[in-house]
Amino acid sequence: MNWIQGIQRAINYVEDNITEEIDFEEVAKQAYSSSFHFQRVFGILCGFTLGDYIRMRRLSLAGEELSKGNAKILDIAIKYRYDSAEGFTRAFTRFHGITPTEAKHGGKVKIFTPLSVKLTLSGGSKMDYRIEKRDAFDVVCKRKCVGKPQSANAAPGITALWQECSADGTLGKLIACMPENPVMKGLLGICFESELNSKQFPYGIGVEYDGRKVDDDLEIVTIPKNTYVVFTSKGKMPEAFVETYHRIVTEFFPQSTQYEYAENVEFEVYPSADTSDPNYQCEIWVAVNEKNQ
Repeated sequence: MNWIQGIQRAINYVEDNITEEIDFEEVAKQAYSSSFHFQRVFGILCGFTLGDYIRMRRLSLAGEELSKGNAKILDIAIKYRYDSAEGFTRAFTRFHGITPTEAKHGGKVKIFTPLSVKLTLSGGSKMDYRIEKRDAFDVVCKRKCVGKPQSANAAPGITALWQECSADGTLGKLIACMPENPVMKGLLGICFESELNSKQFPYGIGVEYDGRKVDDDLEIVTIPKNTYVVFTSKGKMPEAFVETYHRIVTEFFPQSTQYEYAENVEFEVYPSADTSDPNYQCEIWVAVNEKNQ
């Protein structure tokens, strides 16, 4: 099953269960994906989060029902998973620009239609990448559970962790542990595949590990044997990174006949801290599996 089919299956599942409690993990399973990966790809492709999509669809449907004039506001609020008429009224008014009462009496409501995923012809430009096959290796890192990013942009918790590690000297400690000639030449932002809930995942800042003794506040993690597709992001940060990741999701994987996302680990490789440089370059390492031919 390709990405387009998988995402459409997930959207169909949401639509079929729009008045029920929707488990994001179950939505992701419809696309044969992890919750973390599905939510990130969904945000990149759609421009809004899965949670926002569900909320807007429910409010759209609620507006349609109320505009018919017969339904009770409290009944509609409960049907579309709101705990109280007051909370429903606030959300409804923000979305539609009128109150539920006004909608019942002929006020104009907004429609947010279901998503339909279609394959469109795009691209036509080269996207350079290389394949790296690596045996298991160790990294030393500072790892923390952060809120899951809903797009290619870093989650606030990730930005805060980088700021913390810069301010308290952790980055210097990590650089001191780097081998003389690492394969990944720079500081690493590590997205670990998560078995946590749908709102958090473990993110680490680290380097390849040379075996020396490290402080107790740092963690040594073994990365399993993987094949990686490596992309170079060039330009002003973070815009260049976002654009590159968008192309990975919308061009490389949907069109690749050889590789599929492994949902194991991702690395961001930053060769320097001067991300304000308009010609800055960094790398994105994505673990992949070879497709069965």
